[in-house]
Amino acid sequence: MTENGKVWLITGASSGFGRAIAEEAIAAGDTVIGTARRPGALADLVAAHPDRVEAIGLDVTDGARIDAVAADVLARYGRVDVLVNNAGRTQVGAFEETTDQELRDLFELHVFGPARLTRALLPQMRERRAGSIVNISSFGGQLSFAGFSAYSATKAALEQLSEGLADEVAPFGIKVLIVEPGAFRTNLFGKGAAYFSAEHPAYAEKVGATRNAVRSGDGTQPGDPAKAAAAIRLALNAEKTPLRLALGGDAVDALVGHLDSVRAELVEWEEVSRDTEFDTP
Repeated sequence: MTENGKVWLITGASSGFGRAIAEEAIAAGDTVIGTARRPGALADLVAAHPDRVEAIGLDVTDGARIDAVAADVLARYGRVDVLVNNAGRTQVGAFEETTDQELRDLFELHVFGPARLTRALLPQMRERRAGSIVNISSFGGQLSFAGFSAYSATKAALEQLSEGLADEVAPFGIKVLIVEPGAFRTNLFGKGAAYFSAEHPAYAEKVGATRNAVRSGDGTQPGDPAKAAAAIRLALNAEKTPLRLALGGDAVDALVGHLDSVRAELVEWEEVSRDTEFDTP
């Protein structure tokens, strides 16, 4: 199977971005190891491409299972050329509404799981001096708003881990790509897929708008996952792969507005900021 192009390991491959990225890799002639909590959802891809697709059961919050899957894959395939940390979910709730357990669970899914899987596969990439790590974040990894404080916190943590990692592994020929999608027509907002913290009446108006947008947005998102997957492969194949890749006009607009706001605030308070150093004799 390793003779069939690159070897991709994709978490959360049963639907959404994971499924679209798997299909894009298959179309390119590559081999895909798709992991999911319910690997049976990939049965059609396995049946259609039995020599190039394998489905493996994996919950990325299970550290021991991550280690076992990584060791098994490396033993049988010899390498992973592209790791895609995609598994995740939506969580909506005001900061005060979000419990410790909800926050910890989300960090396990979006940060600690991807970190552990990356560490498990990184040595073979480093030794081969080749490989790509794709971390699916969100435009919310650079900004946040009412109802998404917990979700954005996990994505921001993932992005900063990725940025530091990119600097560390560049000398070994390893690429790191942070993907920042806007609203795409995946099941992220689907019934039973989006998670909502218990509501507090004090935030009914402010966070209620976000809750309603998520509950009513499924199936109307402007982003096409197939086009997103093609853009990701294009970025990975580029001579100079970007560190961050925003996907969707809504993501680009939000990020440009946010960066402009950050710069304006920095300039406004620059004199105060600089005046905190010791006086020069």
